[in-house]
Amino acid sequence: MKAWRFYGFNDMRLDEVPDPVRREGHVIAEILCVQPSVTEAQLAYGIPTLAYEQIKYRLETEAPIRLFGHEFCAQIVESDPNSQFRPGDRVAARAKLPCGECSLCLSERGNDCRRGPIIGFQLPGCFSEFAVLPEIALTKVDDRISDSEAACLQSLSDSLAAVDTAEIRIGDTVAIFGQGSMGLECMQVARASGAGQLITVDVREEACQVSVELGADHSIDASRDDPVELIQTLTDGNGADVVFECAGGSPKQGLSGTQTLTQAIAAVRSGGKLNIVSWFGHPMELDVDALRERSLRCLFPDISTLAHLEHTVRLVASGRIRLKPTIKHVLSGIESVPKAFEITANKGKYGAINPAQVMMHE
Repeated sequence: MKAWRFYGFNDMRLDEVPDPVRREGHVIAEILCVQPSVTEAQLAYGIPTLAYEQIKYRLETEAPIRLFGHEFCAQIVESDPNSQFRPGDRVAARAKLPCGECSLCLSERGNDCRRGPIIGFQLPGCFSEFAVLPEIALTKVDDRISDSEAACLQSLSDSLAAVDTAEIRIGDTVAIFGQGSMGLECMQVARASGAGQLITVDVREEACQVSVELGADHSIDASRDDPVELIQTLTDGNGADVVFECAGGSPKQGLSGTQTLTQAIAAVRSGGKLNIVSWFGHPMELDVDALRERSLRCLFPDISTLAHLEHTVRLVASGRIRLKPTIKHVLSGIESVPKAFEITANKGKYGAINPAQVMMHE
């Protein structure tokens, strides 16, 4: 079969590799649609972010390797006779698996394990015609969800986990900095979770427009207006009850560096919650005393579980979460994968919101 393999940073090649062989607890699936995450797109170009040192080591010691590709929709072609999955079933996957060995995994809380491997990082990913996938990672995709939407479910499950971590109360004012895929997802999940006033921030007019289309009460174009000042005005000087920071990261990829984190801190009310969703790729200084003085709750999203992924299927199938308006670039054929990485790594340049997708069959 054909599969993309990485020989180094900035060096991916379409190779002929052996056909997959199923093993116990796994299925063989044909990849229908796949998209690189923003993190994967940065790593492909050697930009430090989550797991950079780990990927660098693997490239130096194991290349060529099948990296990335944990956001996908696939169709089962082979499974165990006793499996809950049957040939023809469409599936999506959670990225991180339980390790199966730690005390959590050996208890009823196995889904909370943080030590397990990640599809596309420690395990082969899905920038390939077929893949061997662990059943424990999979959920069936509802017929009302398209292949393109299903490829977004893993990212949506992470956003669902982020909102779950924030424990939004009915009527809370919620502000979200960054209206890329995860920012828009967090906004929609917050709305479905009972949030009151929803305020979003981005520097791109098209992202602000999509945000309003998908349910934001106010979307602030930070290229024209001061988002902190406007959020304070919209909340009678109090600040938002919960703020999500979803825009930070490498300016080389059009992200905001640490500027939006500073703004998010200033936009949350005293005693409120700050949920840092972004990966920044480097250490930074924070005035912890200022956070302490205002009794801010500084949170980081929990790891998404299979239960989160299963709930995303219900949310999208029922129309409570809409993904189609965020999907702007859909490419055809496995040969288009490098272009998808380029678009995803430079979303501002290409006017992308969600990562670029590849429909694997033209």
